[in-house]
Amino acid sequence: MAVFLTSCGGSKKVTSTSRTKKSTPRQTSVTKIERSTKEIIPEKLPNDIGRKPTTALSYKERVQHYIYEFSGIAKSEMKTYGVPASITLAQGILESGAGYGDLTSRAKNHFGIKCHDWEGDRVYHDDDRLQECFRKYDEASESFRDHSLFLKNRKRYARLFTFNQKDYKSWARGLREAGYATDRKYPEKLIGIIEKYRLYEFDNEVLGRKHRKKPKKREDVVITVASVSQNGDHVVQKGDTLYSISRRYKISVQELKVFNNLADNNIKIGQVLKVTAENEEEEDFN
Repeated sequence: MAVFLTSCGGSKKVTSTSRTKKSTPRQTSVTKIERSTKEIIPEKLPNDIGRKPTTALSYKERVQHYIYEFSGIAKSEMKTYGVPASITLAQGILESGAGYGDLTSRAKNHFGIKCHDWEGDRVYHDDDRLQECFRKYDEASESFRDHSLFLKNRKRYARLFTFNQKDYKSWARGLREAGYATDRKYPEKLIGIIEKYRLYEFDNEVLGRKHRKKPKKREDVVITVASVSQNGDHVVQKGDTLYSISRRYKISVQELKVFNNLADNNIKIGQVLKVTAENEEEEDFN
């Protein structure tokens, strides 16, 4: 009996030791999984935007994310085709809803470019009219390139490329005058976005100069321009008044104010005034 009990006790000890050995590798395995999980950390975006789900981003954060993602492409397009990066980014932000618009989501169309002579893929989207045809791209970069080519290759936008690349205000106004959009406040909207988010700094990076304050007598540069622009509009010269301009073009001061949406008689040197009733054209973009 003593021998039997001793052999049973020894058997139990062996079993206990066996269980201890099996538990050790399990603990090691768990430790490895925890370490590998901690190493997978997403790249940080400005203002920790990358840590928030996209649905929780404010509009300002979406704009910052858009600039972060596409400023490099905009600068590259500026180097190749001459369209200021600030203008490209501001238009992209405005037209695409900072990348979250329906047309951008469905077609990667960041600038609302309509089909016209397009032979590629297309989508239909309600704009000025129901179910208008818009260009569809596989990549966002294709939309940026098409935007550059669209402006560069159409005569109606040729005047834009006579402006200084750092003069984003002239570019913004020139786009409106060339028929880019029917919204009269379109230039102000672009300028507002550029100045709020300091997009002109990307132009300076491409041009290799630091941002400087504009000289006080910048308007003097415009005095050398002919009084009549290529579009037949009047460029305000030194000594011009609404009355003298109205006499020159045989229209009333009131008509002049209506054509240019002027609240008073104040005008400034270099300002472009329409001297005929505006013919609304179909806009090229959304």
